[in-house]
Amino acid sequence: MISILPAAVADQIAAGEVVERPSSVIKELLENALDAGARVVDIAIVEGGRRLIKVSDDGSGISADDLPRALARHGTSKITSAADLVGVATFGFRGEALPSIASVSHFAIDSATADGSGTRMTASGGKLSSAENISRRKGTTVTVEQLFYNIPARLKFMRSARSEWRSAVEAVTSLALTHPDVRITVEHDGKEVLTLPPVSSMRSRIAGVWGGKYAEVLLEVEDVSGAYHVSGLVQRPSDVGTSTRRTFLAVNGRAVRDAGIARAVEAAYRSTIVAGVRPSFFL
Repeated sequence: MISILPAAVADQIAAGEVVERPSSVIKELLENALDAGARVVDIAIVEGGRRLIKVSDDGSGISADDLPRALARHGTSKITSAADLVGVATFGFRGEALPSIASVSHFAIDSATADGSGTRMTASGGKLSSAENISRRKGTTVTVEQLFYNIPARLKFMRSARSEWRSAVEAVTSLALTHPDVRITVEHDGKEVLTLPPVSSMRSRIAGVWGGKYAEVLLEVEDVSGAYHVSGLVQRPSDVGTSTRRTFLAVNGRAVRDAGIARAVEAAYRSTIVAGVRPSFFL
């Protein structure tokens, strides 16, 4: 017999496509903050995000009327029709992140569109509370506690706090590199471990993440061919293999992984570096 799954179960299954681990929650919330025009984003993580993830921003905020819709599946301000998909310039547009996260955690969101008066909503396992009025500054704060507490199978396969922390740093770093003009701080287990002030270039952002000595010896590259514009920083051939290899690729402001482009970069170095080593690049 075929039966229709209860909405709560369907939501938990759907959440698995968006929320794979703590770092995916951090990525989604940081992207939301950037889409909201935030200039300052503060992130707090406990036990690699397994116990707590808190992301606060000074973006445009969500109104009291819109907040319940923001927590409903496919509630979005980014598109209104299929035609809008062609010109989507934001990270998110499907309206799935917040309801997915809320369905697999103890969840709270505070938001305000202006200083003074804001709205709070909470959820546990997707069961939403009614909205309440609060006092806060313009912007949004999302708190996620006990991720996957209601899905034992997912909780069982979560990695160690150390491994989840490394993944979280990677997620933050990728977005920080494409938005060097945004101040981003990260606190882990009560200690501030990453402070990235707003800067004007990728080189300065790389220096903030990996140090000035590493960034200052990178070579700037840029080329325009038709509709394609490539720019970034690459290692000098003489430096390849002397430090940890790091690669970063963004297309239209979005971090991506593309083995074909990586191979093309490596091919360009082939005659100038020792066989078996691979260059770092940020494009």
